[in-house]
Amino acid sequence: MKFSTKGDTGETSLLGGQRVPKYDARPETYGTLDEASSALGVARAATKNQKIKDIILSVQKDLLLMGAELSSLPEDIQKLTRRIQGKDVERLEKMIDDLQENITLKNEFIYPGETVISAQIDVGRTIIRRAERRAAGLKNEGLLNNAEINKYLNRLADMLFVLARYEEQNG
Repeated sequence: MKFSTKGDTGETSLLGGQRVPKYDARPETYGTLDEASSALGVARAATKNQKIKDIILSVQKDLLLMGAELSSLPEDIQKLTRRIQGKDVERLEKMIDDLQENITLKNEFIYPGETVISAQIDVGRTIIRRAERRAAGLKNEGLLNNAEINKYLNRLADMLFVLARYEEQNG
């Protein structure tokens, strides 16, 4: 990839071509999703558990999809071939239910770090919580019209909490 130097002035382009400051709420939000995906990628690379690998990869695909939507101008949203929908939230809810069948959750605070992989999943979870707060800000500013994104991020953080505990007990 050849460097473009277009971001040297502190601006970035949305998918429709509009230039915005890099500190704009939209690049802040989709950049946070990218951070979460990278953190989860470390866990995916490290685990030997295929179920965990598959779950994390499916989440990474959703985060990329969500980033595309968040970086699109409202008039360009219809150009996207797929967006986060209620069925994606339902899929996360099913994952939570399935994972919980195979673990024991204690009714107490946890300290991340039982295993390196579970700790890395917890890092991803906390980054997702930041993305969730940023997405709530976008919604408040009228820059996010897909309420399923907010629901997805909330459910995703819950699922990652359970996935980290699953890794500790079944890794």
